Amino acid sequence: MLPKPRTDLAPNTLEFEILPLVKPTGFREYDARWWFNGIGHEKAPELNLTGVQALGLGMATLFHELGVKPAVVTGHDFRSISQPIKNALSLGLIAGGCEVLDVGLALSPMVYWGQFELDAACCAMVTASHNENGWTGVKMGAGRPLTFGPDEMGRLKDIVMNGRFVERAGGSIRRIDGLREKYIAAIVGNSKLTRKLKVVAACGNGTAGAFAGDVLRALGAEVIEMDCNLDNTFPKYNPNPEDHEMLHEMSLAAKEHGADVVLGFDGDGDRCGVVDNTGEEIYADKIGLMLARDLSKNYPNATFVVDVKSTGLYKTDPVLKANGAAVDYYKTGHSYIKRRTNELGALAGFEKSGHFFFRPPIGLGYDDGLVAAKAVLEMLDRNPGKTMADLKSELGVAWTSLTMSPHCGDEVKYGIVDKMVAEYQSLNGTVILGRKVVDVNTVNGARVTLEDGSWVLVRASSNKPELVVVVESMVSDADMQDLFHKEVKPRLGKHSEVGKYNQEI
Repeated sequence: MLPKPRTDLAPNTLEFEILPLVKPTGFREYDARWWFNGIGHEKAPELNLTGVQALGLGMATLFHELGVKPAVVTGHDFRSISQPIKNALSLGLIAGGCEVLDVGLALSPMVYWGQFELDAACCAMVTASHNENGWTGVKMGAGRPLTFGPDEMGRLKDIVMNGRFVERAGGSIRRIDGLREKYIAAIVGNSKLTRKLKVVAACGNGTAGAFAGDVLRALGAEVIEMDCNLDNTFPKYNPNPEDHEMLHEMSLAAKEHGADVVLGFDGDGDRCGVVDNTGEEIYADKIGLMLARDLSKNYPNATFVVDVKSTGLYKTDPVLKANGAAVDYYKTGHSYIKRRTNELGALAGFEKSGHFFFRPPIGLGYDDGLVAAKAVLEMLDRNPGKTMADLKSELGVAWTSLTMSPHCGDEVKYGIVDKMVAEYQSLNGTVILGRKVVDVNTVNGARVTLEDGSWVLVRASSNKPELVVVVESMVSDADMQDLFHKEVKPRLGKHSEVGKYNQEI
């Protein structure tokens, strides 16, 4: 039996080699992330391979507690550390009596799809998504198409950190070959574009590079591949279509190639970012609004779920109103939006970070960047004579910021958010920048709405030691700047625990 994990092991020591190291801060709200590299790095490791084995045994223990069939689809992203980490995780799962179905190199949604294809209740995808090299993590679930939320993650943390493992006989592992090709064929289905579309597929040298071009070509698009060769050093930038560096390169590619659209994918392929034919980024919440407007014509009275970072235009859109669509704002986080979308029987859920959740008949309810890319191309196909920029111009006007993320330690970030929530609640009904505060939504941090519909949001990141800040103005770009520089940033700046922003408007 593995011993109770330690939190204080130093790398390059005997203890580090034979004892499990697991830092409790790696257990996030709906997945797990740890800094894995140690030697040669200033930052101390938060996990070792024996700790990964303990995590696998803890997951197996929880799967049995939940009463599901202990068959687990596993896969790994294209990082130098991911395959050995998956192997260590599999050892723990096997020791806990699980049947491991290893699909090899994969996107997270391919693993989710594999649960349906292989009739497995559980999944464990080794990925750090778009995090920098040196990070690792696991996305996991025990009931397709859902992934773990806070309750399951809290119980898993308790099992692992307190060594409450239960070993069981009967564990096994089986390699599954050929799932990549079947997954791609399932996404494409019988769809074929009737309109000639030139599409740039931007993958940042991440795992999606092994999938995106094949899917888009099979749909009938002319595909220009941009950084689709796999390179686990990520030589240009992290594969994250929400970050400025990747978006800048996507914009240049749109103009250089005269593309109809640029589709960018993150490191594990569960998110999709979009740059239009003019080289302008369209935030994912507004892509969601464009898709909702288009889909609601064929699916009247449909429900759509969006996260609290999303534009307020969903509530005022005349097309959605005319088609009887309902919109539900919910907590940010792929696990939350996925669960809410399925609970409400919504047609789709949209998260501003680029997670898109389509339920039947479009998808199977989980987030898949390639299914989202297909939906965007089919929307263009259904609107002949219109460009992405044309469809965007039909939306109402709002000026929305990038998602800004000031550093804030995992141990203190929730306390800072609690203070911000209390402060903003005390301001309800008062005036900020010449407008009255009319609502403070606290479902996920504080979303503070002013009387003209403009709003600001402060919440804690669920997977990194950061806060999340978003602002939207219904007035002007200058007002959006003021909402950040004159309102949110100074208010957060009163707290010394809040550090440097990853980017600012």
